[in-house]
Amino acid sequence: MSPENTSIFSVIIPAYNEEKGIVEVLDNLKFLDANYEIIVVDDGSVDKTSEAVRKYANVRLITHSRNSGYGASLKTGIKHSSGDIIIITDADSTYPVERIPEFVSILADNDFDMVVGARTGENVNIPPIRKPAKWMISRLANYLAGINIPDLNSGFRIIKKEAVKNFISILPNGYSFTTTITLAMTTNAYNVKYVPINYLKRTGKSKIRPIKDTLNFIQLIVRTTLYFDPLKIFIPVSLAMFGASFLVFIYSYFFIPTLMDTTVAIFFISGIQILAIGMVADLINRKMK
Repeated sequence: MSPENTSIFSVIIPAYNEEKGIVEVLDNLKFLDANYEIIVVDDGSVDKTSEAVRKYANVRLITHSRNSGYGASLKTGIKHSSGDIIIITDADSTYPVERIPEFVSILADNDFDMVVGARTGENVNIPPIRKPAKWMISRLANYLAGINIPDLNSGFRIIKKEAVKNFISILPNGYSFTTTITLAMTTNAYNVKYVPINYLKRTGKSKIRPIKDTLNFIQLIVRTTLYFDPLKIFIPVSLAMFGASFLVFIYSYFFIPTLMDTTVAIFFISGIQILAIGMVADLINRKMK
């Protein structure tokens, strides 16, 4: 199915203090035809973002009275969208929006549920300070999801609206929206395609807080995995308790006069309890599906 055979595609752009970047993005989207609606959600900007958007007659502007977060802006845009296919991109000119029709065709012609622009192309401008955290988060996500995810939190993707609605209740209001929808769809056997893209240098100042946002991403990945596949968390922790019990036993038996039987018992019983809780959580999860 080609884009020409579908009525409306909704392009949603969250924007917070992006008066410079949003102009470039909207100029680059002028090639889109009437099959596409463009929605910009101004997330409580204190600069001239809204004024810049109002100059484009074909762009729908929705404003938040206060800054609510990246995810909250996307959810607002999805709520007010008309299309069955949602396209999200950023307002900082980092993503190749000219490839939108290509991505829409990939999704429609192959019946994918989501097509993600993976920032693995020839020209990828990710700030060096963010690369170690990004690598660590990706490795953790790959283990917990059970597959290789080329780009966990890309902000350029095409998604079927009905797929998003299935997870809207757990999607956060912050930057971890994209991470959550990736993990949710991956762990629930949705058909996801990753396509390499370039990632250009942003226009304006980044809103990412490296340390705080990294910790939030790790917490989110663990929480999402607990929601969809709890044994991926509980089994390693349980095995760690059993391992600690064994090591304490060996150490106290061979290297010190007194056997640390109480400590051994605490670690061993903790391992059993954690494993039991994990199995109950997994049963509940499977029953709910």
